[in-house]
Amino acid sequence: MAEGHGGTPQHGETLLFLTDEQLRKGIEAFFFAYKGFTADPDRILEARGYGRAHHRAIHFIHRSHGTTVNNLLAILGVTKQSLNRVLRTLIEDGLVESRVGTRDKRERHLYLTEDGQALEQELSAVQQARVRDAFRAAGPGAVAGFRNVLEAMMDPEMRRRYQRLTENGR
Repeated sequence: MAEGHGGTPQHGETLLFLTDEQLRKGIEAFFFAYKGFTADPDRILEARGYGRAHHRAIHFIHRSHGTTVNNLLAILGVTKQSLNRVLRTLIEDGLVESRVGTRDKRERHLYLTEDGQALEQELSAVQQARVRDAFRAAGPGAVAGFRNVLEAMMDPEMRRRYQRLTENGR
């Protein structure tokens, strides 16, 4: 690697060498951060008798208004039986509406109802507050770096789905 003044890499080339212990600490931090990230929504969901699968379904139905059941299956990576169980509950409880496709009658499109939107807002507000506080504490450079790390960890197909979702501007 070519180096410039002061031993800094040129042309954006950088090599990152981490010890096994540093990697373990990063993985452990990720686990503990995830526990914190899910703790507040878990309390809200538990009060309604829901779990994280319900939360993920609500989140992605909100992000992709009118998404199909098949698209949601691909995003969540769960079995059809598992997703149908979650959707049945959300529909029966008046949080999600399922509509037959206009072009393809075999497709079911999913929409949050007013109550579903209210729950989604409540769940996302607590997570946004936690992430906002963490980014403020870590500083501006950490925001882009953190997202780069997360995107690099995604499998290629999930990264494509994520990019399509984020390109929609919602």
